[in-house]
Amino acid sequence: MGAVKIWNGMEVAKESAEKNCNAEIKSSSLTVDTSLSLPDMTPRVIILCKDLFKKWSNLDDSYFFVETVSGGITNLLLKVTVRADDGNEDSVTVRLYGPNTDYVINRQRELQAIKYLSAAGFGAKLLGVFGNGMVQSFIIARTLEPSVADMREPKLSAEIARQLHKFHQVEVPGSKEPQLWNDIFKFFKNASKLQFDDDEKQEKYKKISFNEVNNEILELKELTGLLNSPVVFAHNDLLSGNIMVNDDEGKLYFIDFEYGSYNYRGYDIGNHFNEYAGYDCDYSLYPSKDEQYHFIRHHLQPDKPNEVSDKDVEALYLEINVFMLASHIYWALWALIQAKMSPINFDYLGYFFLRYNEYNKQKGRWVSLARSCLSGKGSE
Repeated sequence: MGAVKIWNGMEVAKESAEKNCNAEIKSSSLTVDTSLSLPDMTPRVIILCKDLFKKWSNLDDSYFFVETVSGGITNLLLKVTVRADDGNEDSVTVRLYGPNTDYVINRQRELQAIKYLSAAGFGAKLLGVFGNGMVQSFIIARTLEPSVADMREPKLSAEIARQLHKFHQVEVPGSKEPQLWNDIFKFFKNASKLQFDDDEKQEKYKKISFNEVNNEILELKELTGLLNSPVVFAHNDLLSGNIMVNDDEGKLYFIDFEYGSYNYRGYDIGNHFNEYAGYDCDYSLYPSKDEQYHFIRHHLQPDKPNEVSDKDVEALYLEINVFMLASHIYWALWALIQAKMSPINFDYLGYFFLRYNEYNKQKGRWVSLARSCLSGKGSE
């Protein structure tokens, strides 16, 4: 672990303190090598924590306990617990960014958003930033899992819908321009000119018709533009692993705002529904019409879900499922870039085809229905 020029976290930490939007955010130029095993990584994580938090700087290493909380397909989450002689414990979460993730994530935008989302009661509190990650307060809760159908459980689904309604009310300074198509076109530009050293990967990659993908993007952009979906500050990555619940307290948390930006309401919800399928892309788990209606009613009127008109429910149902198509294209292109850039052992190329094939499977139904409704000829 060595001193490097921090990407932009130092400036953001300083800026935050100057603007008084939050308590002072600690900063360190140190980095932690994510390729190390946990035993080899632990001493480096301890040095980092001592550098960030002066109250711990003189403690013996034996006071620190480091464990893995989760390892997603881009980031590594660690829990660091400091146990004092009097038996008291203090825990923080250390999030290590996956290598090369800056190709697809705007870290400046993420850190800016966290300050305001935290103030509104979302996620963990940002405590510090360092060369390749951040430190946040530790949340005592479990992450949801698609395999046990957590997200579709009616009570939890309603609470997610209510929380997302509140999330969409948060005002974050900066451009209010929706980022969906900007990001998709940027991903497309980068994804369409890759070259893989691995011959098998290159052969799979060559099967992709980027002219076809480009035409699909242009057609879908035009269609979604006719739906007048409200622009809100969106999470954009509300998968099961980014939703936590404390079952004892009945409290639900959204975490990980890496992809947060101003975006279309329909996209944020459509993307969430796609995530019912998990990383395995089991789209038999996609929420049914009744399950979606349940979510929509609690999202539109959290306090009086039964008073939402059928017309409003049907309109949002259509909006969500057309934007669901855009979610497939977004993550399919994202996966191609990851296939080239990420050292993580995950079949990103295979993931592209799973997402793009599901897009093609669903496209006919929803594009046809949208055009029919927009021309005033009917509904599903």
